[in-house]
Amino acid sequence: MDTKIMYIELKSGFSDDGPAWIGKVEFSKSGRTAYFNDKAFKHFGKGHYGDIETGDSYWISGIKKNGEDRHVFGKGKIQIDKLIVNEYLQLVDFDELKSSKFELVNIQSTDKVRFNEILNAKL
Repeated sequence: MDTKIMYIELKSGFSDDGPAWIGKVEFSKSGRTAYFNDKAFKHFGKGHYGDIETGDSYWISGIKKNGEDRHVFGKGKIQIDKLIVNEYLQLVDFDELKSSKFELVNIQSTDKVRFNEILNAKL
């Protein structure tokens, strides 16, 4: 599975102010399913994904080097996985995380077997 550090934002019910994370996202071989924080997402095109269990809409995209991943009208801290901070800082154009923009969190691993069972049951 391909793994990348990505920006993830919940869109359903929030417009541009939903909870947001930066963490490692795993992708299926086809790239049409993404796994993050014990959730699985189906790809609908151009950064738009849907939570397989809830149907909630998410935006998943690559990170921006300047750290301005939130929509221009969005607000709130971005939660970043504690385990990837050093790797993230190597990818961006700054050396430390501003506490006004980021909050360190623990991201859950994803049980891909559970989601494979859900997807196969729908077939």
